[in-house]
Amino acid sequence: MGSSFGVLFRVSTFGESHGGGVGVILEGCPPRLELDLAKIQSELDRRRPGQSKITTPRKELDQVEILSGLLNNKTLGTPIAMLVRNKDHKPTDYKEMQIAFRPSHADGTYQFKYGIQAASGGGRASARETIGRVAAGAIAKQLLSKSFDTEILAWVKRIHDIEADIDPANVCFEDIESNIVRCPKTDSAELMQGRIEQLSQEGDSCGGVIECIVRNPPVGLGMPVFDKLEADLAKAVMSLPATKGFEIGSGFEGTLLKGSQHNDAFVASEDGRLKTSTNNSGGIQGGISNGEPILIRVAFKPTATIRKAQQTIDSLGNPVTLEAKGRHDPCVLPRAVPMVEAMVALVLADHLLRQNGQCNLLES
Repeated sequence: MGSSFGVLFRVSTFGESHGGGVGVILEGCPPRLELDLAKIQSELDRRRPGQSKITTPRKELDQVEILSGLLNNKTLGTPIAMLVRNKDHKPTDYKEMQIAFRPSHADGTYQFKYGIQAASGGGRASARETIGRVAAGAIAKQLLSKSFDTEILAWVKRIHDIEADIDPANVCFEDIESNIVRCPKTDSAELMQGRIEQLSQEGDSCGGVIECIVRNPPVGLGMPVFDKLEADLAKAVMSLPATKGFEIGSGFEGTLLKGSQHNDAFVASEDGRLKTSTNNSGGIQGGISNGEPILIRVAFKPTATIRKAQQTIDSLGNPVTLEAKGRHDPCVLPRAVPMVEAMVALVLADHLLRQNGQCNLLES
C-alpha cells in the first residue's frame, strides 16, 4: 500500500536506503518498444550520490539490473523489473538516530504510525527510494519521445534566496548539465554553488525551486474530474521526498492578474490544433492538455538531516540533543532534477495509455 503509482502505466517501488537494494516493477509498458538501455543508466547517473562536491559523499555506482520484461532490448508487454543493489551503505552512521527523532524527518511519524522503522538511513523515506522512479521514468521518456517527440526538461531555478532569471522556451539539456547545480544560467549557478558550499561548511542545508517544461506534449491528456492532468502531476511530484509546494503555469503569481490579463486567447493554427497566444494555463485547461508546453514548478525544503546541534526527543519522549552524522546532501535540488522529470514522464505515459484506451478504440 502506498508504494504504487499509475493506472495503466503503473510502477511499484521497493527497498530501503540501507538494505540490500532498491528497485521498481513497471507494468503496462506497451510491447515492442525498443529501449536504449544506456539512457536508463544515464538518468540514474544524474540521480546517483557522490557525483559532485555539493552532493552526499556516499559512493554508489547505481548500476541497474533489468531482470525481466525485455527481449533483445524490446519490451515484451510484461512486467519490467529493475534492481539497483546498495553497495556503500553504513548503518553504523545512524546509531544515534535509532533512538533520537531527527527534526522534520520521517523518523517520528514512521515510529508512531507503524511502531517500527528501518534501523538506518530513513528507509522508505530516503531519496534513495526514487531510484526505481527514475529508472521507470527513463522508459516513460522514451515512450513519449518516440510516440510524440515529447521532451521533458527540468532545472534548478532557485537555491535558497538566489533565483535565476530563465526563459523556459530557450532552455536546453546541455545548458542544464553544464554545471553541478543543474541551473542553465551559468552566473546564477556559480552563486548557487557557493551558497550550498557555505551552508554545508556550517553544518546546515537549504532548499529551493525546480522548474520543468514539457515540449510537444500529447493533446487531450487528463481525465475529468478527479484525474485532471495537473492534479496527477501535483500528486506525482509532491510524492518526492522534501517537496513542499507545486505550481503550474502562472501559479500563485496569476492571482495578481485580472481575468482579462490572465486568459489565454485561442488563435488560428495551420495544423488545426489548439493554439493560444499566451500560456498562463501552463499547457492544461479544464484538466486536459491543450498541446501548449506544460510548465510546472516544485518547491523543495532544506534537507532535514544536518550536522548542527538540534533539540529533539528520543523514542521514549525524553529531550535529547542531536548532531546528525551520516552522509547527506546539503541541498537536494541538483539530484532532484531527474526525479522531477521522471515523475512527470510517468504521469504523461499513464495518461497517454488511458487516452488511447478511451478515445481511440473505435478509430483502429
